[in-house]
Amino acid sequence: MVGMRRDRFDMPEPFRRFFEGEWDASWLRVEEFRDGPTMVVRAELPGVDPDQDVDITVREGTLHIRAERRERTEEKTKSGYRSEFRYGSFSRNVTLPPGCRQEDVTATYRDGVLEVRIPVPQEPPAGTGKVNISRG
Repeated sequence: MVGMRRDRFDMPEPFRRFFEGEWDASWLRVEEFRDGPTMVVRAELPGVDPDQDVDITVREGTLHIRAERRERTEEKTKSGYRSEFRYGSFSRNVTLPPGCRQEDVTATYRDGVLEVRIPVPQEPPAGTGKVNISRG
């Protein structure tokens, strides 16, 4: 079998994508951090229409982001025509600090990045105050 070379197009598409490192494209990448009293969650969502393809909900202390991406490419050459469709649904759940409310959540979409801002309620410091000592 010396000299036998396997061309990448001989491999079925899902396997080719896995071995070429494209398999993680279906994962919704997010980053979360605190900006003062606000929790910020950012998600990379290039090529989606936020009005039609993105759904954000808060339920039982969890932020749920769901997105759907549809892509179509066409290529016309002298030898023929090629059309390719790529689509998929992606979702991520992020646990929120206690007391966060859906009605306070805001979201913006700019340059392929979804940013969700969640105000975090200020909790009173636990256990502050003087403790009396009794003699016994």
